[in-house]
This record gives sequence, C-alpha cells and structure tokens, in this order.
Amino acid sequence: MQQVYRKCILISVLIIIMSFSLKAQPKQGRFIDVSIGLGISAYDGDVDFSGSGFYFQGEYVYAPKKWLGLRPYLGLILTSGDDNTTFPDSEVATNAVLIGGKARILAPIPWVAPYLEAGIGASIGSFETLTPFTNISRSGLVAHIPVSIGLALGKRHGLDIAFSYYYHPSVDQFAGAAAFGLSFRLP
Repeated sequence: MQQVYRKCILISVLIIIMSFSLKAQPKQGRFIDVSIGLGISAYDGDVDFSGSGFYFQGEYVYAPKKWLGLRPYLGLILTSGDDNTTFPDSEVATNAVLIGGKARILAPIPWVAPYLEAGIGASIGSFETLTPFTNISRSGLVAHIPVSIGLALGKRHGLDIAFSYYYHPSVDQFAGAAAFGLSFRLP
C-alpha cells in the first residue's frame, strides 16, 4: 500500500515540475469532452485479479488560458469479474458513478500531443474485491484518485485516446478504461 502512495506523491511532484514548462490546453475556451471505452477493474496487489466491462465519461473543460485547463467530470464504470481458474471464488468488480475534478498538462505538439491528468474525486456505487488475500464488499461513497495518460490528436486536438485510472485505496482496487474521446467547443 505504501508503494502506491509513493507513486502518487511522485506523480504529483512530476506534474508540478512539468507545469512550469508545458501547457494544459492547446486552446482557450469552454468545451465538452465525451469519452467511451473498455472499462477495467483490478486488484491492488501482487496477484492478477481483474474484471472488465463498460466506461463512459463526460467532462466540462474550462480553459481560461492555454496553460490552465480545469476539468470537472462525471462518469460511469460498470465491470464484472473475469473468470479465474486458479481461484474461482475471486472477483474484482466496480459498478459506480465517478465524479470529481482534474487538471491536464499537455505537451503543445501539433497533431499528436501527449498529456497527463491528475486530480481527486469520489465514486458512488458498489465495489467488490474478493481474493484469497482480501474480502471487501462495499457500497456507497468511496474516494478515488484519477490519473490519465493519453494523446490529443488532430489539427485542433479534438480527438483523444487515453488510459484513465481511478485508484480506490479503501477497497484495494483500481478502476479504469482504455477510451476514445471527442471534444466539442461550446459557444
């Protein structure tokens, strides 16, 4: 568990350092970003227990400056445990609504711009982490830490390909997605 906290602290420090030289948005204004993809949930341990399913997220993007992009989000992740022949009673599943806010740091490269996002949020739903090492079944509100890496594609960076992860420390699991997104400018 301490390894995960060390990684989160390291990522936070890197984001702060990179924020002095990179831009958060390639453009200014207000946008709606919509992402859809393959949802995953995985045990936060040394053994591979996971689940798969569906992921959807919408973000309101407010970019008052090119160097600052604030991204409140609302999403949905629905996963069920994959079959495990070694431990048939094991399951990692997440069925939750995701809500929170994050910031994006983007390398301002034309056509293909890599980015990193981080923030804080909460998940409302049900969480199961049933392994030989953990027996957690919880419903309700659970805090999470969102982290995403991806590529903003196109002349105006309107397409998005990302790996988004939501770390739930209180239920010993990660939820996330491999997603494709579109950005729509608001008037």
